Amino acid sequence: MPNELGYVIFYVADVRATVSFFANAFSMAAKFVTPENDYGELDTGSTTLAFAAISLGQDNLATAGGLTPIDAELPPVGASITVVTSDVPGTVSAALAVGGQLYVDPVDKPWGQTVAYIRDPNGILIEVATAVSA
Repeated sequence: MPNELGYVIFYVADVRATVSFFANAFSMAAKFVTPENDYGELDTGSTTLAFAAISLGQDNLATAGGLTPIDAELPPVGASITVVTSDVPGTVSAALAVGGQLYVDPVDKPWGQTVAYIRDPNGILIEVATAVSA
């Protein structure tokens, strides 16, 4: 069997609030949050978008030096989540209504894609975009 991407996990201060933000902002169903509120997943298709507590990441990576938490007060880290939609302005508006912050207004790209960037309350960079045409 070839390798496949199974999970994308971000370490955040409040797992339950982050799962709630993504569920409400992007109409994604929450799969579950652990009773300890230290890990949660969203139903996002074949690759699972998940969030874990910063403390869990620190524990898991302690022997390697831990991790640097995402900071909403600093420019975003060099990674993003892309939410594909047919309605970029509407999706951006929905995310802003539940606590997202606009980072880059919607732009029409030369290849026909519309793209905008927002940040979630943790500072995670989210690209909101139409599908790329073949």
